[in-house]
Amino acid sequence: MSERLEPGAPAPAFTLPDADGNEVSLADHKGRKVIVYFYPAALTPGCTKQACDFTDNLELLTGAGYDVIGISPDKPEKLAKFRDEESLKVTLLSDPDKQVLEAYGAFGEKKLYGKTVVGVIRSTIVVDEEGKVERALYNVKATGHVAKIIRDLGV
Repeated sequence: MSERLEPGAPAPAFTLPDADGNEVSLADHKGRKVIVYFYPAALTPGCTKQACDFTDNLELLTGAGYDVIGISPDKPEKLAKFRDEESLKVTLLSDPDKQVLEAYGAFGEKKLYGKTVVGVIRSTIVVDEEGKVERALYNVKATGHVAKIIRDLGV
């Protein structure tokens, strides 16, 4: 079971392929705040709603100094299809080995329709300019979550 991150902890470094197969690292964003969100699967209703909400608010978030990265176990080809079908503007990264998901505490046991299953825990981690965890939110809802983050961050 992966450990959940706490505010003040260093955000685990990562380098993963994006929807086009290009390597993207957390270190590429040093000096900016980064909202890293973890979602179970591209092209599913909840994950689509969440990704569209981030895309709809991307200008506001980037204007306030935040970059947005979505990470799921999906392969880059599926992420490209997801991006293109939904006109997504957020950076989508592929973590099929789930190493980054586990490092961020976003993979493990969760409740799904009353049953305990192992899978991706919908989570959002806000990383500050120095690479430290500013906020760690676990078991978030797909709908309304982006609006809540914007309120909580005072954007």
